[in-house]
Amino acid sequence: MSSTVQTVSLGKKPNPVTLTDGAVAKVAELLAEEDTEGLALRVAVRPGGCSGFSYEMFFDAEVAEDDVVREFGSVRVVVDPTSADLLKGSTLDFSDGLQGAGFHVTNPNATRTCGCGSSFS
Repeated sequence: MSSTVQTVSLGKKPNPVTLTDGAVAKVAELLAEEDTEGLALRVAVRPGGCSGFSYEMFFDAEVAEDDVVREFGSVRVVVDPTSADLLKGSTLDFSDGLQGAGFHVTNPNATRTCGCGSSFS
C-alpha cells in the first residue's frame, strides 16, 4: 500500500481527503498533460449511483470562498463543504495493476458501497 504525502494545511477546516503517493504522481502527470495554469483536482460527492452517492473527480480552475483547499506536493485538491463532510477522513489512491488502472476512494463514512466501488451510502 502506498504511503501518504505530507499535506499543507490551509485553514482550520478538517482534511476531507488525503492523497497517497501514487495518486499524487498520477494527478500531477494528468495535470501536466492539461497544460493549463491554475488547475486543481476537485473531488466531490454527488447524489446518485446505485448506493445513494457517487464520487466525482475533475480538474477545475475555479475555487469558491468556502471550498476546502489542500496541497499534496505539487497537486492542489479542492472540495466543496458539503462533499467535505461526506469525505472526511477519506483516502484517494491510484493503482495500476493486472486488474486495471484507476483511482479508488477509501471512505470511512461509507456504510455501504456498490460492487463497482464508485458509489456509496
